[in-house]
Amino acid sequence: MIHVIRAKYQNDYKIWVEFDEGSSGVADLSDVLWGTMFEPLKDVEKFRQFEVSPIFSTIVWQNGADLAPETLYEKAVKKAEQ
Repeated sequence: MIHVIRAKYQNDYKIWVEFDEGSSGVADLSDVLWGTMFEPLKDVEKFRQFEVSPIFSTIVWQNGADLAPETLYEKAVKKAEQ
């Protein structure tokens, strides 16, 4: 299982993410901001207020939204390899 160890807001809906196995990249999350939990994060000021949870090993927002680290890995690392 992969874990997020660091993350930093970039711009728009992009976050640079570093994983415990050494890879990193920028995840564009603009296409996942739908539904009850994610819709409020379309406000960029709310979107950029995330943190890396040591409990869940991924990024979480103040409203309780989070994304699986595998999703972030897919967007940040796998997309860059294509």
